[in-house]
Amino acid sequence: MHYLITLKSKFIYYALSILVATLAAIESGRLLFLLVFFTFFLLYKQEHLLHIIGVIFMGLLSFSYVTFEVNKVEKSLTLPTTLTWTHEYKINGDKLRGLMTDMEGRKVYIVYQFTTEEEKEYYQQTSLTGRQFLVYGSLEEPSKPAHQFAFNMKTYLKSKGAIGIVEISQWSYMNTKASFYQKMNEQRFKLKTHIEKTFPQSLVGEAQALLIGLQDLVEDEETRAYQKLGITHLFAISGLHIAIVSFIFFQGLLRLKVRKEFATVILLIILPTYALLAGGAPSVWRAVVVVELIILCRLKWFLTIDDALSLSFILFLLVEPWSVFQIGFQLSYLATVSLIYSGKIIQRDPSWLMQSFFITFVCQLLVYPLLLFHFYEISISSFFVNIFFVPLFSFIILPINILLLVISFLPGPFAKLLFACYEPFRTLLTECIHWLQAIPYQMWVAGKLGLFAICLAYVSVFIVFYMLENRKRLFWVMVVLAIPVMFIHYSKQLNHDLKISFVNVGQGDCIILELPKRKAVYMIDTGGLLRFEQENWKRSHNPYEVGTQVVVPYLKGKGIQKIDKLIITHADADHVEGAEEILREINIKEIHVTPNSLQKEIMHDLLKEARKQQIPIREQIAGNSWTIDNMTFQYLWPQDTDYEGNNDSLVLFVKRNEFTALFTGDLEQEGEELILQSYPNLKNIYLLKAGHHGSKTSSSQAFVEKLSPHLTIFNAGENNRYGHPHVEVVERFKSLNLPTLTTGEKGTIEVRVNHGKMSVFYSN
Repeated sequence: MHYLITLKSKFIYYALSILVATLAAIESGRLLFLLVFFTFFLLYKQEHLLHIIGVIFMGLLSFSYVTFEVNKVEKSLTLPTTLTWTHEYKINGDKLRGLMTDMEGRKVYIVYQFTTEEEKEYYQQTSLTGRQFLVYGSLEEPSKPAHQFAFNMKTYLKSKGAIGIVEISQWSYMNTKASFYQKMNEQRFKLKTHIEKTFPQSLVGEAQALLIGLQDLVEDEETRAYQKLGITHLFAISGLHIAIVSFIFFQGLLRLKVRKEFATVILLIILPTYALLAGGAPSVWRAVVVVELIILCRLKWFLTIDDALSLSFILFLLVEPWSVFQIGFQLSYLATVSLIYSGKIIQRDPSWLMQSFFITFVCQLLVYPLLLFHFYEISISSFFVNIFFVPLFSFIILPINILLLVISFLPGPFAKLLFACYEPFRTLLTECIHWLQAIPYQMWVAGKLGLFAICLAYVSVFIVFYMLENRKRLFWVMVVLAIPVMFIHYSKQLNHDLKISFVNVGQGDCIILELPKRKAVYMIDTGGLLRFEQENWKRSHNPYEVGTQVVVPYLKGKGIQKIDKLIITHADADHVEGAEEILREINIKEIHVTPNSLQKEIMHDLLKEARKQQIPIREQIAGNSWTIDNMTFQYLWPQDTDYEGNNDSLVLFVKRNEFTALFTGDLEQEGEELILQSYPNLKNIYLLKAGHHGSKTSSSQAFVEKLSPHLTIFNAGENNRYGHPHVEVVERFKSLNLPTLTTGEKGTIEVRVNHGKMSVFYSN
């Protein structure tokens, strides 16, 4: 007992030691030297020698354990083999994706394509957790991200501790591995199915998210609205969520005349069961473990909340070391730490409203650098709207959903009556949320933070916490907080380079020009996909969108929240289909199009969204130009207003001192010849964007010889069906000793120009 008392408020040291050891084992053994500095810190704090030895010993022991786990994952998988489904899987369109485990318990990411609609329906109606299959297929390398800010499959696999990706060619069911885990997930699946059958369609997504942690049916538009308001966390089962469920259950047992001690024991059993039922997200287990530890320890000895949190952190890392790379895990613990260690700040004002504000403020303050590192933007409005939405969701919407679920199992008209009362209220709330999220300028797009910016931000955060605890003047608090914010926001404007990025959008064009000091940002085309007709059962619930999943993350990752001119060279899907999504996320000042291209069907979505946002659209023609600082932009083509396709692409010529660049859209040989005739002095170009992705019908011998570009970029997808860039075209450039790069091979290519010199960087 005496030893446990001396451990009071010391478990955080053990947690930090194990965190360092985990990172060292997975990332680099050199990180283990941080334990040396940690030792000196503990000596400076005059901690007991026994604690210091214990902390170092636990760190080294954890390093050995996690290294052993890492070595297991790095061993190759031999196929065919027997794999068992976990609860982490999704069916979307004609694909089944998720995590399975091999006989050693190692995770594998699985991709399986259904062959028939009947097969898909069978798996949709069946809980797969615990089911074992003999799997035939191939172990595939994760695809490379389109750029440094795009979703990285390799990073995702690491966060799950998965060996790799197996694309299944054939499999056969063997048996079901019965376990408590499997039974609980089977019940979860039944609850999911029950909600889909009994709840109104508009309420299914919310109920599944709040009650069992499934967000598959929450609409993308609704999810984005929650992100803009900074209330996405309300749809994740969290600590407050667990506390409310515990309170409702515990009070219910007491009302049923169950003795308090026995009710506590039942609660200890029920909470982990609910964690499994709710999907076992990091926030759920963190909350459950903390509550369980506090209940257990208060039966015999006192355990502080920070010690309970530290112990849950240790258990989490030892059971699942890879979770340290999961964003939910990081945000969950940081937010909880902010609340534990900011009691004085929260209690500084007796009013409920101010305490609610400070709770939101300290949480957001501690996690904002991490949010910018992962998502490149934060919601400014979240500091205020959470004051209203947290109690609304926690004390009204969540209990109502619990009640609706219970009532839905009862016979009679009660459920339909309650649904009829609740659905209009929820629809009205959704409309209010969409109205609020449409208010402009509530998202701060700061870009991905570098190491220096993160350190500066956290130094500022800790100073602000100290100042608030000591009741310093609010003016000086805001000054300290503003220093890193101003640095992050304006640092991009200190760069004197002209940056030209050829974004890897697959088989399509998307080029971003950042002028020196960010005086302006221009975008040439937006990428896009050619959509082919599919049977309904093969269609994805949330189809891949180039604008949303490639271009917008790139812009936000670079901290670009405004585009001064969006130039759509011509009306082809691979140049314009992604525009609508970009307009919804990025502030566009004006749009340039080639004459009469707006009549084409592919342009209708762009036109509709532009009108909705009152963005001016201006048709451009040869001779139109503008100048900013010492840079000149001039359209060389087209020369008439009859739109006939590729050869009427807008062709933009850019000049900065001796540097010149030509962007040709999908111009083909006929257009190239006419341009050479119209502009006989056009030659010796520094940078050329090859026409029509390097097709055989473009980049003619005469055009290439006359321009003699120092560097040519082909915007073409990797292994595309058209064979772009064509072998003959590539050989033409080689024979003239003219260097070329292709986005499909190099990923996103960034050309930086300063003092007439070009530097080239690429993501792959």
